[in-house]
Amino acid sequence: MNPISDFFLDPYRGREAYLIALEAVAFFFGIASVIYAKRENILVYPTGLVATVITVYLFYRDELFGDMMMNFYYSIMSIYGWWNWARKKNDERVVHISRTNTREKVIGFVMFLMTMAVTYGVYRGYGTLLEGANYIDIFTSGVFFTAMWYMANKKLENWTLWILADVITVPLYAYRGWGMLSFQYLIFTVLAIQGYLAWKKDLDNSLQTS
Repeated sequence: MNPISDFFLDPYRGREAYLIALEAVAFFFGIASVIYAKRENILVYPTGLVATVITVYLFYRDELFGDMMMNFYYSIMSIYGWWNWARKKNDERVVHISRTNTREKVIGFVMFLMTMAVTYGVYRGYGTLLEGANYIDIFTSGVFFTAMWYMANKKLENWTLWILADVITVPLYAYRGWGMLSFQYLIFTVLAIQGYLAWKKDLDNSLQTS
């Protein structure tokens, strides 16, 4: 085998078949979720929930508690986002694509700091010996959670945060031997760039017609 196939297949040798199947399902629904998000389609949330709930279990099994906790947060935030995107008044959607104002930027930054603090506490609580990769995980956890909140409120800046954290996560998961998830986040990066451009175009058009 060549080094590329070894990279993707070696972590799965000896792994239970049902865990590999679950990771594949999470992979599929995770990609579908980002595609729906790019299209501003509410199906982003049910598909995302399938991916995050499965991933919570997989990370728990592998004792990646920071990642596990973040996917648990994503599941909760997906429920909120699903409700928020579905809200209507006089048959019109209540939440529309917009940019963050100063207040929302401050809230986002506070959420970023709080999430990092909680993630750090989870690692310490489980007695994990913190290494460089764990600190990167703590940082990306804060970025991802803030991005999830911005997405739930249809803020354009959610895509900027997704791109930043996705780019960091690709080599992080590769380092940990999660070949399939590393590849997934590479696809996420491309889709997030496309999502930013699509939402920005929609926002610019709405501002021109208003």
